[in-house]
Amino acid sequence: MAETRSRQIVIAGAGIAGLTAALAFAERGFPVKLFEQAKQLEAAGAGLQLSPNATRILRRLGVLDRLLPNAIRPQAVVLKDAGSLRELARVPLGEAGEKRWGAPYLVAHRADLQAALMATAADWPDIELVTGARVSGIALDPQSVTATVEIDGKATSVTGGLLIGADGVWSSLRAGLARTAGFAASRFSGELAWRATVPAESAAGQAFAQIGAANCVTTFLHPGFHMVAYPVSKGRAFNLAAFTKGERIAEGWSGHADPAILSGAIRGTAAALSRLVALAGPWTAFPIHTVEQRRWATPDGIALIGDAAHAMTPFAAQGAAMGIEDASMLANLVADFPGDPRQSLTVWENLRRPRVEKVLKRGALNRLAWHARGPVAIVRNLVLATRPAEKLAADLDWLYGWEERKVVRR
Repeated sequence: MAETRSRQIVIAGAGIAGLTAALAFAERGFPVKLFEQAKQLEAAGAGLQLSPNATRILRRLGVLDRLLPNAIRPQAVVLKDAGSLRELARVPLGEAGEKRWGAPYLVAHRADLQAALMATAADWPDIELVTGARVSGIALDPQSVTATVEIDGKATSVTGGLLIGADGVWSSLRAGLARTAGFAASRFSGELAWRATVPAESAAGQAFAQIGAANCVTTFLHPGFHMVAYPVSKGRAFNLAAFTKGERIAEGWSGHADPAILSGAIRGTAAALSRLVALAGPWTAFPIHTVEQRRWATPDGIALIGDAAHAMTPFAAQGAAMGIEDASMLANLVADFPGDPRQSLTVWENLRRPRVEKVLKRGALNRLAWHARGPVAIVRNLVLATRPAEKLAADLDWLYGWEERKVVRR
């Protein structure tokens, strides 16, 4: 019993990162207890992009085959000027991208990915998922971590070798650690995300089809905002996500913001794009919060992954992918060095931090380029016009072609 408890992995949060961690640890022979605060698992947000660095891991864990029937393989990422609707650049994906990076680039509804993860987790008898359960306290000793879990108003104790916080950008686990162990708190980035999902046959869906590419990820660039659009749900709908500056609104995955912020941001865009924005409403706004890269793990056996550790702006489309990478690498390091699982946390954090830093910088660069104005926008357009598609794809090899490397301790 003591050995089982020392190997048991306790995870707070059953989102994308938490479910991936449960699968990755179960695959390596660890029993997992997964606690989710919500009584029913409901996917927040709408669509998401899954680049090859993430789908490669999902394929290994047996999730990809379940996701593919409901996902779409876009043929390219297309950048367009929001004022003229002129195509500025095209990064090839589809078969060419899969051949280049060794795994598919997918777009899907977040709910479809979560359903695929859940169905795969249900195949593992060593994964126990408990919903309506909140981790409210932590007790540490040299060999284990004991979490106090509240279920239906009653507190129970669960002991494991490691406690993993995968409870998102507003992580309650991280908040508790911030008070005692110097972990960072989330902060509002100053950006709002506006989301809408429109049926392909609706007036809004037809308006998008006239100015975008129905089988691609299309990004419209403008100094005041940018919008990303792509098909989801087997092409029956389009996911639209627009990003603007804005004031802080209530924390959560949906909130109320003045629609005038979005309508003001799109001034100067093509009439057809303005019409799409009007037809797609009402838009749901949510605040973009980030977490400073300060600390992700403790030597006492606690680790934060995904948004709980390093929530980032979505401008590199890597939020979900970074959580998937976190989970897979952590499970492999702990399994590869069973004699010192807690030291594995330090090694894992040291290996992950440069990778996440580079992704953060790429997101910041994307935002700068996509919101460029005046001479900077002219230079951007010239650079994109003279850079071949092959070179644009090669610029992403470090990101999409990433694979875990075997770690050897000396």
